[in-house]
This record gives sequence, C-alpha cells and structure tokens, in this order.
Amino acid sequence: MSLLKGKKILITGLANKYSIASGIAEAMNREGANLAFMYQNERMLKNLKPIAESLGSNILIECDVSCDESLKNSFKELQKHWSNFDGLVHSIGFAPADQLKGSFVDVTTREGFQIAHDVSSYSFTALAKQAKPLLNNNSALLTLTYLGSVQTLPNYNVMGLAKASLEANTRFLAASMGKDGVRVNAISAGPIKTLAASGVKNFRKMLSQHSERAPLGRTVTIEEVGNVAAFMCSDYASGITGEITYVDAGFNTAAMPLWEIES
Repeated sequence: MSLLKGKKILITGLANKYSIASGIAEAMNREGANLAFMYQNERMLKNLKPIAESLGSNILIECDVSCDESLKNSFKELQKHWSNFDGLVHSIGFAPADQLKGSFVDVTTREGFQIAHDVSSYSFTALAKQAKPLLNNNSALLTLTYLGSVQTLPNYNVMGLAKASLEANTRFLAASMGKDGVRVNAISAGPIKTLAASGVKNFRKMLSQHSERAPLGRTVTIEEVGNVAAFMCSDYASGITGEITYVDAGFNTAAMPLWEIES
C-alpha cells in the first residue's frame, strides 16, 4: 500500500542528491505522492532540475524565503499547477560560515544571529502563512531540526539557537493550525554527511563520536529519514502533531556508550 497515494507535497530546500530533502523526496515519490519543489536561485535549480525530473515532477518554483514578496509570488505560481495540496516539507537552514567556527560568545554577531533565525526558523512560519489557504484537511507540515537545539555541540553555535526556535515554532504552529485540520511536526535527524553539514567545523569528528555513542552503533541515512518523513505526512500519522521525532540511531537517549562501562 502506498502511504501517500494521490497526495500533493511541496518540498522546499532540496539542494542536491545527497541532502536529507532528497531522501525525503525519494521516499515520498516511492509512496505515491505528487511533488512540487521550491528553490532559492538559479544555482540551486541546476542541481534540483534532474532530481525533480527523475521523480516525475516539472513543478519548480523560485522562492527566496527571506523576502515576503518572493514568498507571495511563489505561491501564486504554485496555484497555476495546484489549487490545493496536502503537505509541505521545510528543509531550510542557514547561518553565515563565520558563525560556525569557534567559541559561541566570541564569534556570534547580531547580524549572524538575525540571519540564522530568519532563514532557519521564521521561514517555516512564513511558508505556513502562504500555504494555509491552500491546504486540504489533514494536511501536514514537516520541518527538519537537530540535537543542537537542546544540547551544546562544538561550533554549531547560533544554529543551535535557531533550531531551538524552530522546534518552538513547530509547537506553536501545531497549536495555531490544528483547528484547520493541519498537523505540524519536526524530525530531528542525526548527523549525516551532507553538503550543508560540511559547513560546521570538525563535522567528521562529530560523525565518528555519534557512531560510538548511539545505541545502534552507527549514523543514519537520508533514506531512513525519508521513510519517517513519508509516514509523518501520511494519514497513518493523523493523530500526531507538535512533536519532535528523533531519527538518530538512539543517540539522543545515550549519555555515554555502554561499552565504556561494560568492557
């Protein structure tokens, strides 16, 4: 049985075939969803176009989430293809590179702080605002967060604060949109070797330590995150909203590897 048969899902922030959003798009396509995509600029379109084509989609719409006018225009463009739809995936996060290297208190600037929160968190609300009139009953909004929202991590810095904001955003959107039959959830994926993650200094070391501490003894894949995303946007998750679902091989549950004590 196809979890998403006949559903129309809008995916934002798919940057390349190695991204988490790509894993989500693949899973949703496999489960029968019709997909549309929003991209930031022409450079992103170059990577996105062949992926969208392989998934049977020709709905590619430019959208700068930091610009209200662009957001309005992008949804007007979407309505030329779909009069309504069933779900939205928010896979957008950004902080200037200089904010992700060094001690938090030393490197964080007012401008960097504002950019990280605007692009990584407020954009979810902005997209929800534009999507709301077009969403069918029992639609689902889904965003991607990370453990740095609740625990400190070297060099993650202001992105941790932005992800904490995004998680609160998820809960408030869920409360606000529930009466309209719209569910809002987040997936907190473990570290995955993506182009976006490479911007965090010493990310390879983070991957290694994750595998050592996680109960499953490994990191997760974009395919595993995609499978959970497909479920969360399906009718089988109709009773779930306002939740942060961890897909991290259990890393968030473990204070230290058991083998350190058992050996």
